[in-house]
Amino acid sequence: MSVLSQFRHGDDSTPQAQTRDGRFARLLRGSPILQVTSVIVLLLAIGLTIDGFFSKSSLFTTLILASFLGIAAAGETLVILIGGIDLSVPALISGANLVTTLLLGKGWSFWLAILFVFGCAAIVGLINGFVTHRFKAPPLIVTLATGAIVTGLTLGWTQGGQVSGIPPSWLSRFSSPIGTVFGIGIPPVVILWAVIAILFGLVLSWSVSGKRLYATGANERAAQLAGVKTERVWMASFAISAMASALVGIVLIGFTGSGEAGVGDPYQFLSIAAVLVGGTSLIGARGDYWRTVLGALIMTLFTTLLVGHGADAAMQEILTGVLILLFVSIYGRDQRVRDRV
Repeated sequence: MSVLSQFRHGDDSTPQAQTRDGRFARLLRGSPILQVTSVIVLLLAIGLTIDGFFSKSSLFTTLILASFLGIAAAGETLVILIGGIDLSVPALISGANLVTTLLLGKGWSFWLAILFVFGCAAIVGLINGFVTHRFKAPPLIVTLATGAIVTGLTLGWTQGGQVSGIPPSWLSRFSSPIGTVFGIGIPPVVILWAVIAILFGLVLSWSVSGKRLYATGANERAAQLAGVKTERVWMASFAISAMASALVGIVLIGFTGSGEAGVGDPYQFLSIAAVLVGGTSLIGARGDYWRTVLGALIMTLFTTLLVGHGADAAMQEILTGVLILLFVSIYGRDQRVRDRV
């Protein structure tokens, strides 16, 4: 098995690792068995303790919420795999949500509006990737700064988030539990998430671009010597993260019925949590998007369980933090590959 394959799937096969960790711990890091088990346990816990959860509308609503989180976390996964982090996600979600609604209210066609929004998001992402790579600036600081700029520009343009555009009716159905796809009763946004999951999974696992991304996250200097244009990888990863965030902001218009200031705020924490709980490591080059899909389901189900049992905001924050610490204790103790080879 190659070094990159070991890190992608979480394999620890060195003698030092075998001495340090027991077989069970290596199994947990080497496969998503803990995530799959967690999803099953949470489904059973919610189904047995909350009446009506297994109804069609309730299940579809849960999947829709998981879809929003999963799409937001898709780009975040790429950024974390190269060793970065993107804190501009909530600002881009809220910005796309408000600006798209504003443009629709001004008479723009929907497709022209989203083309403009995606273009702006891509520019923000490219700036994030360029600045962090070229100037070796901490991604946390850079993306926090660009997120603040995006928030300020959005609130200024929309006069504090006061927008009145009406989304097209099909967009409301797109994010609705009663939406259909070719007459099949499955919410279209869930199908969109499934398509994104398949695309990201295949690209990361089988494409040259995926290999370059893992190589960059594993050891950037070695990747450069092997001919990988690592700056392009960083810029592309951040651009995809920004556009994924913009996509979430747009589909949220259909779910809420209008643009809302701060609609992206919950995703600041949740998008990163979904990646970490899924088993992708912050050190880079370890993990994949399939794990993030499971992480998004776990976070959504866990929140549903807490809300269903009346946990207040403070208790939700505490218990969610405990959950993340549990997963990080298993997946966050690895060294970077460049420190191990």
